[in-house]
Amino acid sequence: MAPTVAPFRVEVSDATLQDLRRRLDDARFPEALPDAGWDYGTDQASLRDLVEYWRDGYDWRATEARLNALEHKITEIDGQPVHFLHLRSPVPDALPLVLTHGWPGSIVEFLEVIGPLSDPVAHGGQAGDAFDVVCPSLPGYAFSGPTHERGWDPGRIARAWADLMGRLGYRRYGAQGGDWGSFVTSQLALADPEHVIGIHLNMIAPNPAGDDPSTFADDERDAVAAFGHYMNDEDGYLRIQSTRPHTLGFALEDSPVGLCAWIVEKFRAWSDCDGDLERCFTKDQLLDNVMLYWVTGTATSSVRLYAEFDRALRAGRLPLGTRIDVPTGYARYPKEIMRTSRRWAERDHHLVHFAALPRGGHFAAMEQPALFVDDVRACFRSMR
Repeated sequence: MAPTVAPFRVEVSDATLQDLRRRLDDARFPEALPDAGWDYGTDQASLRDLVEYWRDGYDWRATEARLNALEHKITEIDGQPVHFLHLRSPVPDALPLVLTHGWPGSIVEFLEVIGPLSDPVAHGGQAGDAFDVVCPSLPGYAFSGPTHERGWDPGRIARAWADLMGRLGYRRYGAQGGDWGSFVTSQLALADPEHVIGIHLNMIAPNPAGDDPSTFADDERDAVAAFGHYMNDEDGYLRIQSTRPHTLGFALEDSPVGLCAWIVEKFRAWSDCDGDLERCFTKDQLLDNVMLYWVTGTATSSVRLYAEFDRALRAGRLPLGTRIDVPTGYARYPKEIMRTSRRWAERDHHLVHFAALPRGGHFAAMEQPALFVDDVRACFRSMR
């Protein structure tokens, strides 16, 4: 029997929302340290303001209606439910494109770009740039979760994506991703090169490969410095989530305020917002993303991906560092936590497109949707 791909509708119960309201009403905040700001993590005054809006101004039902205006599907792959958005282009023979998010993001990162990508004419573009967009929730995230067994690392997810695109009848497709989406997209290029015609990445770690630092170009010195800052000052979450995800999970699953603080701090630290979250994101956008973790109970299974990745690497199950021979495009955003130069990207990829964008950070599609769309279109023109 052929695998079933079924319609899916986002439906959160009144009881879940009532429980959330009770928890927000009863939230207990720690004693504030005067003038701490964001120096020790999430700023309490900013979090209180966001939580107050979450409790008294935010409308999940409006978000739910917006989501349900899109086509959602669900299927089972390798024993795991996989949820995805599927926006078919009105343009015949549009190129299929699978978009993959990361942590602490979700499919809401792509809500502003999937329309322009799938229907460019309606958004001032050209029909020749049209995509059939497939936008899955990672296994263990939102409506693709929780996961219930070990081993859902980026390589396994990539194989699931290859299965998914085959089920949808796509024999020739592209892929795009940042954060975990970058890892999954790269693994997909390795797992399914006969069908993946090209990939587009907006996060690549620098790879000096023993180069003499005196030979670094300015952008390479900048990339190495940014990566060093990330590893020295920003990776505490990574060590916890790679080693003790379940210990952290008890707190994230029980406290919506704790979950919000854990996620929103990364949106501030990793975006091109100059310390002001609302330069890049509205309160609704931030809370829409947090809600997908809360209402699905997937905080723990989402962070477990870090431990699965680490264990797969140690066991030799992930071909990390293997050269990608599929045509690759790379968009470098200036505030991305991991970025590289054209020269270094070419070492590990068959690089056919490189763009240094003027602004934007880790959440590229959400921060700079117009720049993101333009670059994805430009990248795949040479691959179609």
